[in-house]
Amino acid sequence: MRKKQEKKRWNGLAALLVGAALLTGLGGAMTGPHQSAAACGASASRHYLVPVGRTVGIKLFSHGVLVVGFSEVEGAAGAVSPAEECGLKVGDIITEIGDEYVNSIEEVTDALQTIGDEAVTICALRDGKRLSLTADAVPCLSDGTYRLGVWVRDSMAGIGTVTYYEPETGTFAALGHGITDVDTDTLMPLRSGSIMPSTVTGVVKGAQGAPGQLHGSFDLEQDLGSLTANTDCGVFGTVAGDGFAGAALPVAARSEVSTGRATILSNISGDEVREYEVEILRVYPESLSATRNLMIRVVDSALLEETGGIVQGMSGSPILQNGMLVGAVTHVLVNDPTCGYGILAETMLEAAG
Repeated sequence: MRKKQEKKRWNGLAALLVGAALLTGLGGAMTGPHQSAAACGASASRHYLVPVGRTVGIKLFSHGVLVVGFSEVEGAAGAVSPAEECGLKVGDIITEIGDEYVNSIEEVTDALQTIGDEAVTICALRDGKRLSLTADAVPCLSDGTYRLGVWVRDSMAGIGTVTYYEPETGTFAALGHGITDVDTDTLMPLRSGSIMPSTVTGVVKGAQGAPGQLHGSFDLEQDLGSLTANTDCGVFGTVAGDGFAGAALPVAARSEVSTGRATILSNISGDEVREYEVEILRVYPESLSATRNLMIRVVDSALLEETGGIVQGMSGSPILQNGMLVGAVTHVLVNDPTCGYGILAETMLEAAG
């Protein structure tokens, strides 16, 4: 079943849910309103990196399965929700069902059928702490399958932008923020993942109160590289082959970034990367936010005409100033799509380790 799913071409962001059915189509949300994140620090050493600005398809498979909701199971004794009744909560990450490790919807379903009428031991993570719960799966009246009445997610896919590439190590960074679950705002625990070539096929222009988004397509069977980390400061990985072409630029330290003119590299049509003018409105103090380091405003007339400003899918677009890589676009302001937040490149480097 997994192989059939991976052969699809997905637009925007898709997710897998389990209960009674498989649901898709959550929209492309790899750029969004600012959200808080854990401290990531900053590196004082000088690095030279290739700014990229190219969109890619990103697919991520979770370690364990993330609980995103509950439903009732119609059994012989009526409608019940064993998962909720046993103490599971939205945001928990189920790692084991009985004696089986589970990383997918199919593995959860298979484990429940194997256990049947016996009490089900569920091991899960909550805020990084391990817990063990016990539930009784219920055979559904409609088809006889054993269910817990829980909706879980095991993977995500969408469009995002690569920020930088380091030729010496073959590593890359993208997004400038983590991939979080759309329902729970939980950082998805990474088991495996990859990036793929993508083509931007259209743009939904942003407006006040309605952030726009890039529409793109990518083939889930064609990988450019592998993901190694999903953090609050971006996703990181290694690139196969020649990686991304371009001249390496020095990474600006926080003290070298100033308000005023800057540019971003973005891919808003096909596979073409163009440079657009922006203005850095504010460089926030290091103590204020680990990831909300900059506020920027789009001033380029061509970009404003095409997108209305910053749209979903542009997360990770490199910010350049004075011949240096400053950081990456991360979030759009919902009430003003011409403005958004950025993260410093040195912050991303520190998170990369």
